[in-house]
Amino acid sequence: MKFLRTLFAPLLTAAVAVATLLPAASQAQESKPVKSGYLSVNGVNYHYQVHGQGEPLLLLHGGLGQFEMFGPVLTALTKTRQVIGVDLYGHGRTALTERPVSLVDMGDDMAQILKQLGHNQVDVMGYSMGGGVAFRLAVQHPERVRRLVLVSAGYAQDGFFPEMLPMQAQVGAGMADMMKETPMYKSYAAVAPRPQDFPKLLDQMGAFMRKPYDYSEDVKKLQMPVMLVFGDSDMYRPEHIVKFYQLLGGGLKDAGWMRENMAKNRLAILPGFTHYDLFLAPALVPTVLPFLDGKSNTASWAQQVAGQK
Repeated sequence: MKFLRTLFAPLLTAAVAVATLLPAASQAQESKPVKSGYLSVNGVNYHYQVHGQGEPLLLLHGGLGQFEMFGPVLTALTKTRQVIGVDLYGHGRTALTERPVSLVDMGDDMAQILKQLGHNQVDVMGYSMGGGVAFRLAVQHPERVRRLVLVSAGYAQDGFFPEMLPMQAQVGAGMADMMKETPMYKSYAAVAPRPQDFPKLLDQMGAFMRKPYDYSEDVKKLQMPVMLVFGDSDMYRPEHIVKFYQLLGGGLKDAGWMRENMAKNRLAILPGFTHYDLFLAPALVPTVLPFLDGKSNTASWAQQVAGQK
């Protein structure tokens, strides 16, 4: 039991974070979504909900979570945005099928969901596994993505700290009973069409995490503006984070006094946050919104000097 608790400590930490969010998530949605329901896509019955008004933003949650984990973030985003939330395959209100968990498949699914909802192009923001889905959507269907924000999501399996890999490799149905009293399971069971599928979900997630991947060549294909957001104590190695930004064309040279060499893509490191609580960061929305709106938080030094004359 002690071994299992050590093995799954990261997932349990995330569960506690989700539990902390549940009351706030409820308050955030007192006004109810303006639209919600199910869409059948490639054999999966996806649950979606739409909140707020404004420019559309597809918001994708992390693994073993659900859309409600974005409670406080949702409140801030819907002040200026129409937020489209989807429970990813096998998560929340979206039931499992016999299909494996696959970022590539879910990337295709999200494109179909946007089409069925009548959106030609939207901004997309994904956290953790949701970031992986957002990335695949942008690679496979670039015409659907205007701007892309990836929150604590890497591009290759070797981006994780080495000690994470054996823990991920052990995820499976065997941990289901241990998790029955955790907020993560309880939040799943409260809305899942078939709560008895939880062990099956863990098996599928384990198989998904054991599969090696390296999307470095796909990173180079992205033409839309991209922002990477990580915590300074993330589960991804700092070297991987920097390499990700460099693959996007950032961090390769000095930007220049007039920002003439500044890359169009952005990297944000939020201090005092980990992979498991970054989606709770009060600074997250103020960090990503200016990027999504195509604005800069500050004028260049040259612009500030010129403005003083």
